[in-house]
Amino acid sequence: MERISWDQYFMAQSHLLSLRSTCTRLMVGATIVRDKRIIAGGYNGSVSGGVHCVDEGCYVIDGHCVRTVHAEANALLQCAKFGVPTENADIYVTHFPCLQCSKQLIQSGIRTVFYAEDYKNHPYAEQLFREAGVETKKVELTYLAVDTKYQEKERYVKELVEKVNRNSREDQELQVLINKVEALFTK
Repeated sequence: MERISWDQYFMAQSHLLSLRSTCTRLMVGATIVRDKRIIAGGYNGSVSGGVHCVDEGCYVIDGHCVRTVHAEANALLQCAKFGVPTENADIYVTHFPCLQCSKQLIQSGIRTVFYAEDYKNHPYAEQLFREAGVETKKVELTYLAVDTKYQEKERYVKELVEKVNRNSREDQELQVLINKVEALFTK
């Protein structure tokens, strides 16, 4: 059996963290790593104790939700809160960091930014990373599947199965497929 690579392992952790996001626009997770050890994690969400986007919608100004703290910032703030140094650490993020997060990562001493998906990659952020000697590497999550739309898919599949069941109870081949789908989605 082949073991999962370190990059895939840490990226999977970031995707798992993104499932805690309270943002309805984009779920982002970030994992800060030093010497192959996780030192902090974060996801995008509201200030502790504040109103969440999932509850009242995003608070958008100039195309940006100002209610959320970004995943990268939350991970960096966790390090600051608990006195964990970030100098020469790496970060694994589900999406390419925004311009503000890019500047924070540079200032905090992060040496490598691993990201799974391009997301409005700001040319100035890319320039700043180059100038600061911060390496950026795209590492798509391929080893594990983390599906952030699983609930929506499950709802549609169940709806489809119900419609097929109502309209074709006699079709043996369809019934076999329906049984397999129901087994997959039964909790």
